[in-house]
Amino acid sequence: MTKREISKLFEDRKIRTVWDDKEEKWFFSIVDVVGVLTDSADPKQYIKRMKSRDEGLKANWGTICTLVPLVSEDGKKHKEMTADTTGIFRVIQSIPSPKAEPIKQWIAHVAAERIDQMQDPELSIQQAMMDYKRLGYSDNWINQRLKSIEIRKDLTDQWKLHNVEEGRINNRCKSMQCCNFTLPLS
Repeated sequence: MTKREISKLFEDRKIRTVWDDKEEKWFFSIVDVVGVLTDSADPKQYIKRMKSRDEGLKANWGTICTLVPLVSEDGKKHKEMTADTTGIFRVIQSIPSPKAEPIKQWIAHVAAERIDQMQDPELSIQQAMMDYKRLGYSDNWINQRLKSIEIRKDLTDQWKLHNVEEGRINNRCKSMQCCNFTLPLS
């Protein structure tokens, strides 16, 4: 799904979001997402009805929903129901609305691709290359990036082989700010 498709889907209506530095992930207002996808006049009531229809959603609501202070229409911060990306996708799966259908289809498509990648790991590398190209990186940069990932994996494999704790080495290198060394490639 492209940004344009998502923007069209949400009709450029604002979805309040907040970045959590500690968890390093985005949280989305559940009320805003439900409101946009259902056109409900009262999204909070819609959420209550949705939870009563979907026992799995109700049972996991405590792990899906996180209360986070968000700026409301009155300009003040209030604790609002939010969910991270995984949680918001779970909520969307429970919305029986034509507006939610493109997102559900996209989730199913991505899940199928991921299963294919698990069966053939080379597909993951091809996907990474396409993603980097889409982000505007040159072929040379992409090749260097993939090589650096391979070298990093070889390095950590050697550490494990010699019972070296990876975290300790990484922290040591960061504190010295001098990891300029070359691995002999066998």
